[in-house]
Amino acid sequence: MTDSQLTKELQYFKEHQKELVQKYGGKFLVIKDQRVQGAYESEMEAYAEAKKKFELGTFLIQQCLPGQESYTQTFHSRVVLS
Repeated sequence: MTDSQLTKELQYFKEHQKELVQKYGGKFLVIKDQRVQGAYESEMEAYAEAKKKFELGTFLIQQCLPGQESYTQTFHSRVVLS
């Protein structure tokens, strides 16, 4: 999946997040071609099912939660850059 494809899949989630949360709240979604291809209880289940149907690297797995925090990550490190 190219960065632009991944960006399109994530943009789809962000644009439809409210309605997706109402329908799939808390589940892990497999998003491909700007459509929900499946909704699963765990990330591993979503991955296992998606790789049966689609080529690896061609889909996005996104937990369906409200708020920006559901699609952003913060990493903390004790490394100090000088």
